[in-house]
Amino acid sequence: MSFTPHVNDITHAMNKVAGFEGLLEEGLYPDLSSDLVEAILNEAGRFAGEVLAPLNAVGDRHGSTLEGHDVTTAPGWKDAYSQWVDGGWGALPCEEKHGGQGLPITVSLAVQELWNTANSAFGIGTLLTQGAVEALVAHGSEDLQATYLENMVTGAWTGTMNLTEPQAGSDLNALRAKAEPQADGSYLITGTKIFITYGEHDLTGNIIHLVLARLPDAPAGTRGISLFLVPKYFVNDDGTVGDRNDVKCTGLEEKLGIHGSPTCTLTFGDDGGATGWLVGEENRGLACMFTMMNNARLHVGMQGVAIAERATQQAVAFAKERKQGRRPDADGMAAIIEHPDVRRMLMTMKALTAASRSICFATARAIDLSHHAADEDERARQNALAGLMTPVAKAFGTDTGCEVASIGVQVHGGMGFIEETGAAQHYRDARITPIYEGTNGIQAIDLATRKITMAGGEVVQGYLAGLKDVAEDVLASNNPEFGSTGYRLTEAIEDLEETTGWMLQTLHDNPDHVLGSAAPYLRQFGLTAGAANLAGAALAAAESAGGEDAGGHIALTRYMAENLLPETRGLSKIVRGGSEALAETSARVLAV
Repeated sequence: MSFTPHVNDITHAMNKVAGFEGLLEEGLYPDLSSDLVEAILNEAGRFAGEVLAPLNAVGDRHGSTLEGHDVTTAPGWKDAYSQWVDGGWGALPCEEKHGGQGLPITVSLAVQELWNTANSAFGIGTLLTQGAVEALVAHGSEDLQATYLENMVTGAWTGTMNLTEPQAGSDLNALRAKAEPQADGSYLITGTKIFITYGEHDLTGNIIHLVLARLPDAPAGTRGISLFLVPKYFVNDDGTVGDRNDVKCTGLEEKLGIHGSPTCTLTFGDDGGATGWLVGEENRGLACMFTMMNNARLHVGMQGVAIAERATQQAVAFAKERKQGRRPDADGMAAIIEHPDVRRMLMTMKALTAASRSICFATARAIDLSHHAADEDERARQNALAGLMTPVAKAFGTDTGCEVASIGVQVHGGMGFIEETGAAQHYRDARITPIYEGTNGIQAIDLATRKITMAGGEVVQGYLAGLKDVAEDVLASNNPEFGSTGYRLTEAIEDLEETTGWMLQTLHDNPDHVLGSAAPYLRQFGLTAGAANLAGAALAAAESAGGEDAGGHIALTRYMAENLLPETRGLSKIVRGGSEALAETSARVLAV
């Protein structure tokens, strides 16, 4: 399972889709230069290729093990993590006042893609700690920040997110974990949490759990949830690690994939209660946790992209080496990459991967500008844009990971179904990503009911207007290499406009129809946005003063537009016409 750090593809998406080089030229990040960003990505690529990638199959084969309440990670994992900490990688996106390097989300997302392409089971743990840091910076008290942030920023301690309970999956109304106030201002936490990624491990000296629980007098539903910081070990006044808290790993999940990542059942309070401290305000815990979840959703979307990239690299390499069948214009056995149907599969893998990557980086740009744009109105506009695009980035990126990994198995033929090739691992690893951090159905509903309605629909209409500008620019370029890209893109955007208008109107008239149409709507949105991003980036590459060879980017854009984008017309019809059949016939067919 060879891995080649794809720094050039990442840089293209950063600069030509997210316009990052332009932001540097404008001086938005005074302490950052293109040369420094290039050096960071090259070193991250080296680390990913030399240290993390060789452990990907190791983690899959060995997984993590539970003895008593202690978890041991796969061979080589602890040393790799120690090297990761020593390299300062955890501090990349964190604020400088807490010991971080203060780099933009766009850069840290690029580095995270490299970690997750090389070894997604490793990468998922690092991004959760960064999300926990962000939640503490936004909502934690000064005392909590002073006690925990420095070691979490460096990665010396890791962070977790504890939401799910056995009786409550995505429905947080059903949470039962309790928090009892104590005279010293702390709380005793009792309850069980499941599916906790890196909830217990041997990589660091402490694990900082962010836990949702209810106070005794809390109102029912999500309005009565508070957030608490519960460390595995207490921290002494001098900053050293002290006694163990009353939190234990009581189970380790046997999973379909990402075996190297320990997914734990955590029990709080077996011996009287785990001591925790309130983060933010009482009964406002869900709002605090969403700070962490929104960070994680974008990064999980990129995790899907990363697995798609790894599967694509492997499929292309296999197709070049595997000889089978003959071509009519040549003697002897042909490499399967010469067969048109195999080329179709490989091009689909590359196009979907590049399109979903572009959406993730465009979202990261919006998040960065929501914090750093000079004008307050522009910061607000970019914040709204980030809100619109985050569910698309998460869902489209992770759906792409599954789809592309599945095609990768197909490219390998029978060998793809055999574990030794590694193609099956990518498929298994990708499958969790549409589920965690809010299932993709939830992301689609969020997009259809909350995000496109922002400012009465003005946010989404403004975004679509920007996509139309790209289509017009492609047509105006008169570049024959684009083929019918401009026309196909124009059609797709017009269909998306019509569908969006239908969704906005129907949300008022018949909300169930919108809920039933949300998933195909999100895919229509993702395909259209991704194709437009690729087209805009290809144009920018063709016009770049540096003389970048844009031929490959244009060719990939054309394939996307002429072979994948036409799907959006069918999706538009499904969105507007399929929900009625769902509403009227599903009860009869499913016997509910």
